[in-house]
Amino acid sequence: MALLPRSALAALIVFGTSLASAHAQDAASTKLYDGFDGTTFADTGGLYYRNNSEQLAGTATFQSAVKRVGSGALMLSVRPLCTPTSEGCSERAEIWEKTELRVPYDKGVWFGFSVKFAEPIPQNDHRYLIAQWKREIGPDAEGDFSPFLALRLDNGRLFATIEGNFRPGTPAEEKDGAFTCPTGQTSVWLRPEVNQMRSLVAHDANWRPEDGKTFSSCTDELVLTARGNPLPAPDSGWIDFAIYSHPGPDGDGRVELFANGQWIVTATGLIGHNDHGLGENQYFKFGPYRAAGEGEWTLYYDDFRRSPDCIDVLRDEKACALVD
Repeated sequence: MALLPRSALAALIVFGTSLASAHAQDAASTKLYDGFDGTTFADTGGLYYRNNSEQLAGTATFQSAVKRVGSGALMLSVRPLCTPTSEGCSERAEIWEKTELRVPYDKGVWFGFSVKFAEPIPQNDHRYLIAQWKREIGPDAEGDFSPFLALRLDNGRLFATIEGNFRPGTPAEEKDGAFTCPTGQTSVWLRPEVNQMRSLVAHDANWRPEDGKTFSSCTDELVLTARGNPLPAPDSGWIDFAIYSHPGPDGDGRVELFANGQWIVTATGLIGHNDHGLGENQYFKFGPYRAAGEGEWTLYYDDFRRSPDCIDVLRDEKACALVD
């Protein structure tokens, strides 16, 4: 699928609108774009690097040596900072949407970005995230709420998960070390102690049975429609994601996942959390995030976009006609 010239893309999608005027608009209808071609975040992107204690291990660098489109890309790295025995310590270099531009939790919106894994790509069994979507957490909320949608890495494999409030499930059938669920049900990790359940919704072609050992139960609260394509492998070069995010903690949620122009999966049903004290908006952040780790971990990001309209993000009229 051919990429539009940067100037044509900006004109077509009207990403040049200043954020000063965006404040007067409904955030859900605000279109954002940043190609990371300058020395700081573009006014049209609505992004920023969050400076807090969790991000002390991270660095963000605007550079031009590694890029997918345009003249530059963003390099995000984390270095070891936590001790192996640290409780709750994390190492992050995450980019956030500005608070005033967050989309309401009950609205659907498209997100797009490109990512490239730098060598070495972590191969251990550990918690690594490259992008996540969450609900705002207010001061009265009790609990630790995982992202309702996340792109993750474990054992060198790329996979996607969806989280929701806990509902009882049934044990998966185990055969030759692999867990399988009946048609119409989804592999899930049930976590009643934190009122959450995490479903496995997609993975790359190198996925092994032992990689899915955590997802040992089945749920009918989330329905997956596989589109016949696996996620790209982390070592395959630039991966361009286009994702539709519409949380639905009461069962009316929907996620569409595309990678490199290929339709990966549709997920419908219970998506996200509705606990007391949670905020009104969803928010997106991307960048390397891990618990205490060894060595430096680096990712490159390019071509960020956000829009209520599929075509602005997926850039494929035929594909958008199928999902709209």
